[in-house]
Amino acid sequence: QVQLVESGGGLVQAGGSLRLSCAAYGRAFSSYAMGWFRQAPGKEREFAAAISWSGGFTYYADYVKGRFTISRDNAKNTVYLQMNSLKPEDTAVYYCCAGPSTWSWEYWGQGTQVTVSS
Repeated sequence: QVQLVESGGGLVQAGGSLRLSCAAYGRAFSSYAMGWFRQAPGKEREFAAAISWSGGFTYYADYVKGRFTISRDNAKNTVYLQMNSLKPEDTAVYYCCAGPSTWSWEYWGQGTQVTVSS
């Protein structure tokens, strides 16, 4: 069992930056792939970024490429999402997830709100 707790969300102006963190509690964090999804009001949850268990492979949705960076620190059981050049359309609840591979998610956090003002 893995518990995920996100933090770092907030209100930021367009063009600004935020760094989200996701702390994992439980077993074998370093063996899990980690990911970030987001859900805007009235929309379905969508994939943003993922990172392999080793950190050697990363994947991004087209809409965040060049602006967001996912990373992990296995010693701290934490995964990060650095978000730069934020746009109002990035406003959403951001969810952290963990799973056995970058396309199979078993555990989800409660989410953290990111609001980008224009």
